[in-house]
Amino acid sequence: MQFDVLTLFPALIHAFRETGVLGRAVARGDVAVEAHDLRLWAGNRWGQVDDEPYGGGAGMVLQAPPVLAAVRELEAAPPGPGLRVLLTPRGRVLDQTLVEELASHSRVVLLCGRYEGFDERVHEILDPLEISLGDFVLGGGEVAAMALIEAVARLVPGVVGDPESVAADSFVNGLLDYPCYTRPPVVEGLEVPPVLVSGNHAAVRGWRLERAVELTVTRRPELIMKSWERLDNDARRMVRRLAPELVES
Repeated sequence: MQFDVLTLFPALIHAFRETGVLGRAVARGDVAVEAHDLRLWAGNRWGQVDDEPYGGGAGMVLQAPPVLAAVRELEAAPPGPGLRVLLTPRGRVLDQTLVEELASHSRVVLLCGRYEGFDERVHEILDPLEISLGDFVLGGGEVAAMALIEAVARLVPGVVGDPESVAADSFVNGLLDYPCYTRPPVVEGLEVPPVLVSGNHAAVRGWRLERAVELTVTRRPELIMKSWERLDNDARRMVRRLAPELVES
């Protein structure tokens, strides 16, 4: 899978793609992450790609021509056109369902805004999928792009060493993840739950599912109804037992 990131700050992406699980996946060739400096398409010797907004007001706006030229040139090169994604506060909020949709594409072209954002004609002409991390403001789209890449790349076969760890992640099955423990067995008087060292795998699975449901209904109850169709029968029974009001409502 290939991610192309159009940005004013390619160094941010260069450091990110060399780190941790993603860095190893890039080195193996499981995932490609390419950063492209928007200034290369500025069309002037100063590398200027922004200008004052028509109508006045604070801040600068990224001009449409450099962005359009960059996207068209990138998509003309192998592996061909990809899914265009523009990171913007007005976009669809990124969640696991959307992450899974993105993972079905072989190439994603990410447009990272800065300042007051893009000239509106970028949205109108390129018609990208607009995505937001949430209801807060960032200095630019790079952090959002990195979050999206990391979430989607985890679903690419071979990126994460143990596929079961991906299958058990929060939100994948509609629930928050269960609590995890490791050595030592006692920390400041707090012991690991006995079931986890019992050797009874069925009991461990049941405990983990119950804790996951319990955490979800107490911390993120809205996820229950949003993900009801994704819950298996055991999880639904536990929801009905632990929080029947969510089902009745």
